[in-house]
Amino acid sequence: MLNPRIIPCLLVHDKGLVKTVNFKSPKYIGDPINAVRIFNEKQVDELMVVDIDASVQNRDPDYVMIERLAAECRMPLCYGGGIHSVSQAQKIFSLGVEKVALSSAVISNSNLVAQIAEQVGIQSVVVVLDVKKKFLGGYEVYTHNGKKATGKNPFQLIKQMEELGAGEIVINSIDQDGAMKGYDFDLVEKARNTTSLPLTTLGGAGSLQDIGKLINKYGIIGAAAGSLFVFKGIYKAVLINYPGRDEKDYLIRENYTH
Repeated sequence: MLNPRIIPCLLVHDKGLVKTVNFKSPKYIGDPINAVRIFNEKQVDELMVVDIDASVQNRDPDYVMIERLAAECRMPLCYGGGIHSVSQAQKIFSLGVEKVALSSAVISNSNLVAQIAEQVGIQSVVVVLDVKKKFLGGYEVYTHNGKKATGKNPFQLIKQMEELGAGEIVINSIDQDGAMKGYDFDLVEKARNTTSLPLTTLGGAGSLQDIGKLINKYGIIGAAAGSLFVFKGIYKAVLINYPGRDEKDYLIRENYTH
C-alpha cells in the first residue's frame, strides 16, 4: 500500500543548486551533490532534481551530472530537464535514475509519455505541469520556466496524460513557488478530483504544518517542497534540512486519515 511521501525538490541552474520565487531570480544555494549527501543522511522518502536550463537552452540532459547524482543518491531519484526522446530517457535510466519527469516535451509531443511508458513501465514516467492562475479565473499550463504560456488547461492535460500512460502527476504552482505561504489547495483539489494516479504537489510549503494539512486532506499524496528543505529561519539562512524519522512518522500518523 502506498503511503504519503515527503519529497525535496532541487533545482539546478548553471550546474549549481538554486531556489526561485515565482520561477524567477534564481538564488545560488550550494552544490547539488553535497545536498544529496546530506539528504542521504536524513533518509528522505524520495528526491526530485530538475535542471531548469536544459529545455530552455534546447540542450540534452547533463548526463555527467545525472550519473554523479544517481551514484550518490541512496533514495529513489526522479530527474527532469531536457528529456525529449525515448533514447534520452533510456540513457538516464541506465545511469541509475528511477523516474524521469517530463514537462515541456509532453506539450509538443504527448505521445512521448506512451513511448517511454511502453519501454520502462508507467511507474517510472512522471508528468510535471507548471501551472499559473489566469487573470479571469481558472488555471493555465506554462513551460520554459514559466515564460511560455501554452493555452492548455491543466486538468484536461492530466486526463490526457493518464490515458497515455503516465504513472504520476506533479502539479507545480508557479504563483506559490518560493512564497512559503502554503499550498494552493484549490489547485490540488481540482487535480485530485481529475485523476486517480499518484499525485504530488509542489509550490508553497513553508512549514511542516503545511505538509500536515496536505496529508490530512488528501492522505496518499506526495508533498514536495523546495524552500522548506533548503532554508531555515525568518532570514532564510541556507541549511539543508528534512524532518527526522520520528517527526515524519508523527506527521503522517497524525494526519493520514484516508
